[in-house]
Amino acid sequence: MTYPQPGPRPGPPPGGLPPAVSSPGGEDTGHPAVDAVLRSLANAARLAPAEQIAEFEAAHQVLQETLAGIDR
Repeated sequence: MTYPQPGPRPGPPPGGLPPAVSSPGGEDTGHPAVDAVLRSLANAARLAPAEQIAEFEAAHQVLQETLAGIDR
């Protein structure tokens, strides 16, 4: 079985990477843990792809714990 090959990765936008923001709208969510995760994900965009994995895993863990805490 063959799988499609990914195309070229897009580079950063003209003028460089956008500044880090705390949320897509540039506003805080009001939940400190979620805001920290959003900032870390925005900053992860500046890392090499191999280094982003640890950031994504950490963000996933924090978000899982945060969601689990809602039910408590």
